[in-house]
Amino acid sequence: MRRPKPEKRGFDILLDRTLNKSLGFDRDERRKLGISGLLPYTHSGIREQVQRVMVNLRRRNENLEKYMLLSGLQETNEQLFFRTVIDNVEELMPIIYTPTVGDACKEFSNIFNHPKGFFITPEDKGEIAEMIDNWPEDEVKVVVVTDGQRILGLGDLGANGMGISIGKLALYTACAGINPDHCMPVAIDSGTDNEELLNDILYLGYPSKRIESEAYFELVEEFIMTMQEKHPGVLIQFEDFLTPNAFELLRRYRDRVLCFNDDIQGTAAVILSGVYSSCRITKKQFKDLTILFLGAGSASTGIGDLMVSAFVAEGLSEEAARKKLWFVDLGGLVVQSRTDLQEHNLPYAHDFERTDFLGAIKALKPDVLIGATGAPGTFSQAVIEAMSAVNERPVIFALSNPTSKAECTAEQAYTWSKGKAVFASGSPFPPFELNGQNFVPRQGNNAYIFPGLGLGLIIAQAKNVPDELFLTAAYRLADLVEEHDLEVGGLYPPIAEIRDLSMEIAIAVVEKSYELGIAQAERPADLRKAIEDYMYNPMY
Repeated sequence: MRRPKPEKRGFDILLDRTLNKSLGFDRDERRKLGISGLLPYTHSGIREQVQRVMVNLRRRNENLEKYMLLSGLQETNEQLFFRTVIDNVEELMPIIYTPTVGDACKEFSNIFNHPKGFFITPEDKGEIAEMIDNWPEDEVKVVVVTDGQRILGLGDLGANGMGISIGKLALYTACAGINPDHCMPVAIDSGTDNEELLNDILYLGYPSKRIESEAYFELVEEFIMTMQEKHPGVLIQFEDFLTPNAFELLRRYRDRVLCFNDDIQGTAAVILSGVYSSCRITKKQFKDLTILFLGAGSASTGIGDLMVSAFVAEGLSEEAARKKLWFVDLGGLVVQSRTDLQEHNLPYAHDFERTDFLGAIKALKPDVLIGATGAPGTFSQAVIEAMSAVNERPVIFALSNPTSKAECTAEQAYTWSKGKAVFASGSPFPPFELNGQNFVPRQGNNAYIFPGLGLGLIIAQAKNVPDELFLTAAYRLADLVEEHDLEVGGLYPPIAEIRDLSMEIAIAVVEKSYELGIAQAERPADLRKAIEDYMYNPMY
């Protein structure tokens, strides 16, 4: 529920994004609300208004310009913004989130023109509880929080990382119907080590080097615990934290509060689902796969950790499961003889000869290659050809985003493999034709998982988010891939179906939550109807 507001009339209504319908006010409403004369004559329903928005949007050539137009719409007419995104989600998701959100974050301080989100700095320590009372909504159910230190593949963007929290929550609403009143984007602005930002007079963030160690974790602790007091049971989604901090925060809070890290766990569920789907094309059994990762940060290790759980569910021991997974980083293949490994890499340091990336492909003969490097072009022609030499249908996941950071493009994967590759990516690529064969590569977008997962957690009022829920979401998503998707190389359903997909994932998550005994809500007699009734559907 929104806090009670003084009854508004006249221009104040048109300035309130939650009340404004623009040309959607009919004659009677205009007279009653004192806005006659403040709008042009024409009365347009929301569908007509969506058409007008899309016409104006398609006239823009630059994606950042489109992002700013949509951002302005969200600030002035919230219902129209979400109706537009819902009705055109396949076209607009790359605008409101990856890859365009990366450019928006880089320019955040330059394009900022309206307060959006909640900022915390080191100077706010001890005052966060009082500050949270300033948030205009009394019922927060989902928080997306970042500290801006590792935004996509772009690095430390400081407070500019707020664009990520805003974008993710827009997807929670558009893709899964979580009421925007229940969403709170947060940036823990603990400073930045980006010298370019610190020297930029237009930078809007805390103008200091990042605080570290206990000072940093104390600030996060105060925020997390205050949110639990103010909004019990709120879901906290950690987003784009530096790898060591990402793992440490997950370790500290995963059993204490309802939370998950989308880079570690959400990405893992999406990619696990895609690997399951790929087995239907390659005709291989999941339990028999060998998987090689290029990159050994939070995303790759998170995928590996969930895959261990999946292999164990297939009957393997944990030790045998880990031996199915291999990692390559800047130092080469992750093996026991190396002395430069971080703690999260150690479980995957196998007893094997040290070698480089290409050497690892030739020696291990992996069935699946997954890239999460942030380094463009690392899946070179030699790499794709090496994978093709050891696989009839090599499975390639080029996950880094934005698009400029992708390990390879869809066209490169298909061309260099002579059409043999089974390809998915972290950023969208257009369909491609090779030798008369049509390929429709699908983006391994986290939006396939986290909105539906979050919706299910809210409905179930879950206590925490165990790995079993991510496995459940991954299995359900894979089940929803149709044969006609696989025929064109698509490992995921069309993103245009995301609302329906989120509903199915939410149902599966709620049912699993009751099975695990972590659901605190009374079980609805008709679960599907309960979820449908909750889902926000903007219309006027």
